Amino acid sequence: MRMTTDALVLRVTDTGESDRLVTLLTAEYGVIRAFANRAKKINSKMHGATQSLCYGDFSVYRSRDSYIIDDATAKEVFFGLREDIERLSLAQYFCALCAELVPEMEPARDILRVVLNSLHLLETKRRSNDFLKAVTELKLLSLSGFMPDLTCCPHCGEEPAGEFYFNVAEGCLYCRASGRGGIKINATVLAAMRHICSNPIERIYSFSLPADDEKLLMQVCEKFLLSQTKRTFKALDFYKSLI
Repeated sequence: MRMTTDALVLRVTDTGESDRLVTLLTAEYGVIRAFANRAKKINSKMHGATQSLCYGDFSVYRSRDSYIIDDATAKEVFFGLREDIERLSLAQYFCALCAELVPEMEPARDILRVVLNSLHLLETKRRSNDFLKAVTELKLLSLSGFMPDLTCCPHCGEEPAGEFYFNVAEGCLYCRASGRGGIKINATVLAAMRHICSNPIERIYSFSLPADDEKLLMQVCEKFLLSQTKRTFKALDFYKSLI
């Protein structure tokens, strides 16, 4: 079986003296872990294309017990991210999320689009780190089957008004009268969350928030993600240690 696909390199592990084990996020086949023989050598034609955060065209075939990359051509390497340790660490966190959320051999074109768009905006510094972190986390969760219910309170069935709370464990809103716990959010943050979840990828970045609301959105999305995935991320911990 041979696969030709565009892909983003999520993670690279050196194996032996000259080989690499590369984790790819592909459009057609989800996450694939494949060996790139001799790719660590400077004179290898695959050396540049098999580096972390490189986006390119890959040719992969299935051997008896593993995937093998036999050709790779870089299209985008996001060099600018390597000039800023905070943005680089946030980019690596996005990659760690994809490696966790995307299954093998299932199409992931939309997830790939989200991450590439976020990396581009991160590299060009067109949006803040907090904004891109929140948008990316919530959209990746929504595309991966963790879409929150932001329509109404399940206790009273009414549209949120006055004080309302987002329960990260249940992924839904509660009114004050429900007595259920959650993070208190306002109408502006709720509108932003609805915008991210419901809009097509090309529109999810097309809004802005006051600084305090942007910070609250970032906190809510992070807590929701950690609650739903039920795990921690070393890349996230490292990023937070820098800010």
